Amino acid sequence: MSLSLILGVAATPLMAQEADDDTEVIEVSGIRGSVIKSMDVKRSSDGIVDAISAEDIGKFPDTNLAEALQRISGVSIDRNNGEGQKVTVRGFSASRNLVTLNGRQLANTTGDRSFNFDNLAAEGISSLEVYKTSQAKLATGGLGATINLITSKPLVVGQEKASFSAKVLNDDSTDKGSATPEFSGIYSNVFADGKLGVSIAANYAERESGSQQAEVGTGWRSFNAIQNQDWSGNNATWGGVPYENQVNRPDPASDDIYSVPQTTIYKFEEQQRSRLNSHLVLQYQLSDDIRATVDALYIEKEVDLQYNDISAWYTFAPSENVWSDGPVSSPLLYSEYYGEGSLQDLSMGARDSGTREETTMIGFNLDWQVNDNLHLEFDHHSSSSVEEPNHKYGSANVLSLMARIREGAATDFTGALPVLAVLGSETLSPEQVEVAGSWFRNDNTDMELDQTQINGTYELEEYGSIDFGAAYMKAENHRREAPQVQRDDWGGLGAGVFSAADLPEATIHDRFDIGGGYFADFQNLPAGSWNIVNRFYAWDFNTIVPIAESLYGLPANTICGTNFCPSDNFAAGTDRFVEETLTSLYVQYNYEGELGDMPYDVHLGLRYEDTDVSSTSAVINYESYDSWVAETEFYLTPIDGDFIYQNREGGYDHLLPSINFNLEVTDDLIFRAAYSETISRPWYGDMSGGIVVGSGHNLAGAGGSSGNPSLLPLESENIDLSIEWYYAEGSYVSAAYFDKTITNAITSTVDNSLAPFAVNTPIGGDRWNEAVAAVGIADKNAMRQWIYDNYADGETVYLNDSGFIVIEGLPTDPLLPFAITVPSNSSNKQGYSGLELTAQHIFGETGFGVIANYTAVETDNKYDNSSLTLSVNPETDISDSANLIAFYETDNFQVRVAYNWRDKFLKSYWENAADNAPNPVYTEAYDQLDISASYDVPQVEGLTIFVEGINITDEYTRKHGRAWNQVTNVTQTGARYAIGARYTF
Repeated sequence: MSLSLILGVAATPLMAQEADDDTEVIEVSGIRGSVIKSMDVKRSSDGIVDAISAEDIGKFPDTNLAEALQRISGVSIDRNNGEGQKVTVRGFSASRNLVTLNGRQLANTTGDRSFNFDNLAAEGISSLEVYKTSQAKLATGGLGATINLITSKPLVVGQEKASFSAKVLNDDSTDKGSATPEFSGIYSNVFADGKLGVSIAANYAERESGSQQAEVGTGWRSFNAIQNQDWSGNNATWGGVPYENQVNRPDPASDDIYSVPQTTIYKFEEQQRSRLNSHLVLQYQLSDDIRATVDALYIEKEVDLQYNDISAWYTFAPSENVWSDGPVSSPLLYSEYYGEGSLQDLSMGARDSGTREETTMIGFNLDWQVNDNLHLEFDHHSSSSVEEPNHKYGSANVLSLMARIREGAATDFTGALPVLAVLGSETLSPEQVEVAGSWFRNDNTDMELDQTQINGTYELEEYGSIDFGAAYMKAENHRREAPQVQRDDWGGLGAGVFSAADLPEATIHDRFDIGGGYFADFQNLPAGSWNIVNRFYAWDFNTIVPIAESLYGLPANTICGTNFCPSDNFAAGTDRFVEETLTSLYVQYNYEGELGDMPYDVHLGLRYEDTDVSSTSAVINYESYDSWVAETEFYLTPIDGDFIYQNREGGYDHLLPSINFNLEVTDDLIFRAAYSETISRPWYGDMSGGIVVGSGHNLAGAGGSSGNPSLLPLESENIDLSIEWYYAEGSYVSAAYFDKTITNAITSTVDNSLAPFAVNTPIGGDRWNEAVAAVGIADKNAMRQWIYDNYADGETVYLNDSGFIVIEGLPTDPLLPFAITVPSNSSNKQGYSGLELTAQHIFGETGFGVIANYTAVETDNKYDNSSLTLSVNPETDISDSANLIAFYETDNFQVRVAYNWRDKFLKSYWENAADNAPNPVYTEAYDQLDISASYDVPQVEGLTIFVEGINITDEYTRKHGRAWNQVTNVTQTGARYAIGARYTF
């Protein structure tokens, strides 16, 4: 089939445009039909496009849309609790790709520009289209790609058709959950001689899942080799290690760097999710030339989350360690010894919280073929989205219990799993456990989005055609945070009140299928004989809260009784509002011709975008004193009802050219070339003005953040080349090269000069210095006791309601330093390039087929692990990826096996910005094997039974810092299996 013929019968240039009524529709179904339809979309496109098509109505190839998209070359996914949630395309993270539903942008509550694919059921989607080259008629926002989700339309289906399915899901990751149900249905029909169409799709799904995690919770602190812990010298720093009692420590005279951990945590999480989707479409053919469509979408998702954890926080007391070789040195063994006279806590925390998300959309579309030359389309939709608390204890919380039994702590970092040993943990008993600190939080985010689009095409007959249009979109993003209700009694209270019935014992290491060192290499060192922590108390949050409340009197500033609750007074918390308006115009000229005997088509476009941003914020004001409330914990006191208000504005406009050229070298060989300029707008959270600081901080000082409404969008110059060979029915190979140059990259910078509040802190004041001289600086509790013994006055040095020492800053004390993280535009140019290789082959009439692709991505801006500063803004999410899909299909039976691999990539580079930044986090290489099979029951026409298996080899994810031994997180989720039945007629 020639390219010109394909273009002649293709859909109109507008995304998701329906085929003309007189176009011949060939009914295809099954895996073979799906891959042929997807190939046809790719072949007939105006640029470089990949697609996935449903095998039949209500039967998308994957049950999760993100997991379906990862089968496309250049597309990788991020998983949440083992399930695909967001997509990365050509190295650009989810927030840098534009996702639309039938060409419309939807409101979301992510705070960035990303789209959560796990919110939307796959059964209502008829196809996915991934536009990798830009065209003037495509909305801006996608640097990696524009992804359009297309739903089923009744007048396109053209007949009565329905599909209903039910399945049972069993998730291996959960320890407490059980099998859960999922029900889906889609019904489509036409009436009034095919002029009226109705389609309704609905899905209800429950999932109970969990994970086992090991973490270095607050990340790693990195230092030059010369920095140590000797405060009598000039090179001391908090977290530094001594020169003495170390094995293979980096030479202080070298240029090596080393890193130390802050914590070791084991966390065991359970999650319950319910999701409801419904989509109603009404279509009416007013005349042969005019079609009207009204549709409404509703999405609801509820998530309840619980976890128990056990952790040891390192105090950076003198440590004895074994180090890896430089230039980036990591502790293979990190250990601290405190002694019986300075016991530290072994902490056991828990969480029980819930959130609810709701998204609605209603739209109207009018499609009018004015005459043989002019086609017009009007589309308007309004969507809203809200995420709100859905639990009596709030949208997030933590309650901590502790036992002060830790004489020493050590972590073995030689294996994939960090292994914690605690000297004294063998004595753990319920009588030693006390209530420690807690916090409860309620957050609320909502967004309203209205979008109006007018698109048209004018045919110039032998002179080509012109696409044109205009659009207006207004988005209002509103994030509110109620004041965090926090009890900073981290020193412990209530020893002896708990019994074994309150604190059920649980084990740790038998829950992991991940290898660790288990101190095998360190038996000759003291830490090698310490007890590996393998038991803790997995207590119930709802059981312990009333016990904890009984230990406390009413605080002076009570929110709800004893403050074991979240505040729902959003008017008293941080309030950030961003309004963004976009106005766009575009024109695109399309022409078909021949170079010799080679047909070609060219598309020249120009798009104008104008954006205005307005941000209004109200942030909490604080008292002028800093309170030292526990060993290394400090607290800022909010002033009730006192806010700082800010109004800030920004704006920009762009003229964006694009050209797509497609040449049919032979009947089966197509060459494509494209150039375009595109933009990607800043996140809503990054544009929210107003400086917000955390109420709690440590010895390093207070941290905070502020948005920047004047941020400019990322700008990209794009070059794309592709060659595609369609050598047999349903079979092709292709190679695509892309090169992108990015400017205005948005990065986080820490500004230490900003002082949003004048707060005096005890750190470094006269009383602090006198305490250091009297008892030394190593034992902060001894310092606190000394200050209390010598300066208690009932006002600035006193015991709080729980009996803990509080030391407030005085006007003569130093001002508290603030490290404020602010987003800004970089002046550096950043380069991306990559190669995508794809092959699809159907083995004749055997029923066998295979799809394979490999993507290699490169950037010239990488993170330098051996440097403690950023000389360039490193790229995140860059990685190679590959997919291999094999399938077999007969009249009644089909099976599909899908293998996905993604190489290591930099996930973030600004960990703990207020503490010891920058620090990188890398996600390690990951692969996953999925399988599905179905059987059409011949005795009952339309009935299919099926089974599905996700991550059947039980792979886990792992993240690390500057070196592999610097683990930050290991998460094991397990496999998911489903069995079900589908009935179609």
